[in-house]
Amino acid sequence: MRKPMFSLLVAVAALPAAFAAAISEITVNLRMDASDYVSGERVRAVVDIANSSPDTIGIGGRVRVWGGDETNRVVRGEYNVNDRFFIEVYRTGDMHQLQKISKGAFVADFAAATGEGQKLETFLGDHFPLIEPNRYMAKPVLVHAGVRYEGQPRVFDIVEGVRAASAMQMFASRGSLQREFSLVYWSRGRSEHVFLKAKDSNGRRWRTSDLGPILRIDRPTISVCGDGKVFVLHRLNQDQFVRSEFWSLPDALEFRGRSAVLDPATAGTQSVRELYREGGVKPKQNPWWKFW
Repeated sequence: MRKPMFSLLVAVAALPAAFAAAISEITVNLRMDASDYVSGERVRAVVDIANSSPDTIGIGGRVRVWGGDETNRVVRGEYNVNDRFFIEVYRTGDMHQLQKISKGAFVADFAAATGEGQKLETFLGDHFPLIEPNRYMAKPVLVHAGVRYEGQPRVFDIVEGVRAASAMQMFASRGSLQREFSLVYWSRGRSEHVFLKAKDSNGRRWRTSDLGPILRIDRPTISVCGDGKVFVLHRLNQDQFVRSEFWSLPDALEFRGRSAVLDPATAGTQSVRELYREGGVKPKQNPWWKFW
C-alpha cells in the first residue's frame, strides 16, 4: 500500500513544475500590418518580445541600452547578448520553407533585462523572395540558452493586384533594357490603395510602392518622361488627385515625393469656398427692402 501512495505523492509534486513549464518565460509575437500584400512589397511587421526570465536576452553581442530623453541620453546598461532571433516563412499549401536570401539580421540589435520587452520592426520582403502569389505563414523564433521560444504563426497572402494601367520605359544608353511599369489596386484596411510595380526585361524586379488610398472614379495614369522622371496621378477623393514622382534610371528607381492636386472640374468651386472663409471676402449684405 505504501508504494502506490509514494507514486501518488511524486505525481502530485510534479504538477507545479509541469504547470510552470507550460508558462513560457520568454514570449515572442509577430504582428503583421495587413493580411494581404501586393507582390514585391516589403511586407512590414512588428516583433514584440517580452522577457520574464531571470536572464538578460538579446542579440548583437555587446549592446548598450540608452535612457533619458533625446537631447541628454545616458547609458542605462551595457550587456553582452548572443542569442539568436530569426523568422521562418512557409508556403501553407505544401509547407515548403522559404530560404532566406539576405545576409542581414531580421531586426536591430537589442537587449532586454528581466521584466523588460522590445518592439522591433522587420521587413519580410527584404529577407525572403515573396514574389509568387500564394498564401504564406511566418513564425518568429528566439533561441536563448539552447531553448527555442516560438511565437504564434501568422498567415498572410501575396497577391498580384487588379491591373489598372501600364507604361514602358526605354533607355537610350542601354538599347536592350526595357522597364515595364504597372499600376494595380487592392484593398488595404478600410479603403483601396494603388500600387506601382516595376520589372526590367532582364528579369530584375523593383520594390512595389504603396501610393496610398484611391477613389476609383477615374482610372489612374502613369507618364514616363525622356529624362527618367515618372509621374503617377490618381484620385484621392471627390476634389483631389495625388501626384507621385519617381526617378527611374537603368540601375535605380527612387521615390521623389508626392503632392496634392485639385481636380480641374472642382477647382473653381474650391476657389469660391476659399473666398468666403473666415477672414476672407464677406458676402454682401443688402437691406431687406432692396430685394423688393
